[in-house]
Amino acid sequence: MTHLMFAATCDIAGKVRGKAFPADDLKRRLSRGVGWTPTNVQINCFDGIADSPFGALGDLLLVPDEKARIDIKYGTKSETFFLGDIITLEGAPWEFCTRSLLRSALSRLENIAGVYALTAFEHEFQLKSPSSLLGEGFGRAGFEEQRELCETIITQIDAAGLKSDSIMKEYGPDQYEVVIAPEVGVRGADAAVIVREIVRSAARHLGQEATFTPIQDPSSVGNGVHIHISFRDADGLPKTFNPDGKCGMSKLTEAFAAGVLKYLDSILALTAPSAISYLRLTPHRWSAAYNNLGFLDREASLRICPVTSKDPLSVADQFNIEYRAADAAACPHLALASIIHAGVQGIEENLTSTEPTTEDLSLLSPSELAKRGFIRLPQNLDTALNCMSSNKTLRSWFGSHFVDVYLSHKHSELEHVKNMDDLARCTEYARTY
Repeated sequence: MTHLMFAATCDIAGKVRGKAFPADDLKRRLSRGVGWTPTNVQINCFDGIADSPFGALGDLLLVPDEKARIDIKYGTKSETFFLGDIITLEGAPWEFCTRSLLRSALSRLENIAGVYALTAFEHEFQLKSPSSLLGEGFGRAGFEEQRELCETIITQIDAAGLKSDSIMKEYGPDQYEVVIAPEVGVRGADAAVIVREIVRSAARHLGQEATFTPIQDPSSVGNGVHIHISFRDADGLPKTFNPDGKCGMSKLTEAFAAGVLKYLDSILALTAPSAISYLRLTPHRWSAAYNNLGFLDREASLRICPVTSKDPLSVADQFNIEYRAADAAACPHLALASIIHAGVQGIEENLTSTEPTTEDLSLLSPSELAKRGFIRLPQNLDTALNCMSSNKTLRSWFGSHFVDVYLSHKHSELEHVKNMDDLARCTEYARTY
């Protein structure tokens, strides 16, 4: 039997798409790639095709990246897939290639601030087969019930060249969380894609189905993606922490955080990009509802994370900030690119962050929120897309052509679910994510 390998991209919809090719053709494919079509960018998460500026015209190449090769083996079954880059026939990065868009953001960070980013994505997911156990939030029995799945996931993560951190039974029904160590640059977003695919494959192998949908039931918990970010200089020294800074933030980190918060309403359509994402982004869901900075606060959109060491060097090494207004409907590369761009904008504008919040912002009046510089984040995808569309600064990061194509893509997704109630929308998204 001919062994096939899969060249893949994680696209605007956050879906992993690509083409398979014979393994003995790998050398040629690493240099020449596989054929790709521009209008593929407009395939939404429900496999509808949004209005495309390309129509039936154009050709591209999807080139697998040997550094993003993943070999998975379940019993006697094995699979190899690569994440790759979409390029033009002339060899230039295509303007809608999500990995290339992230590279541009990371290059901007290095050029402006002289640092590179270390990032890690925490993922929550749920199993669709209901458990017989109740009251097992964070429980040993809840973990034990899925021990084989958890051990399979961690084994495959490590085999993929990533470093596993932990996996646990989360609070929600049939909900689990998997955490990995941070990676440098584009590899951080690649790792997020790899983890999602491994979880889905491991579950299927064991006769189950996992979903990363933002929320399965409007009356229950959501599934978030928490993105941890820290900075290093060219020598690998940590630059995120300053013991004399606000809550331990260096001036660089503070300006970066302030930029993220200033542009949060405009990047939200890239980090929480589904119609149901906004059912989760509400007060008291431990997610994000306002553009606030928090210290030890899981209601904050941006959280300064605690460290577990007293040694100054270890503190500096561990110190990071956590973006909490994201979910797995987002392409990790686009989500991270938008956060990095917003943060760098804060550095360029020499912004200073607000004081970390310690109270329930939902109890404050609109006038008090405005006085303190807080806004309620968009409460639906339509509003988030409008914020994105009207922000000229964001358009300068990605290019107006990209933004307009993205808006068309997302409006086609909204059209698909417009006549559904919230529960029906949740069910529909759970089928695809």
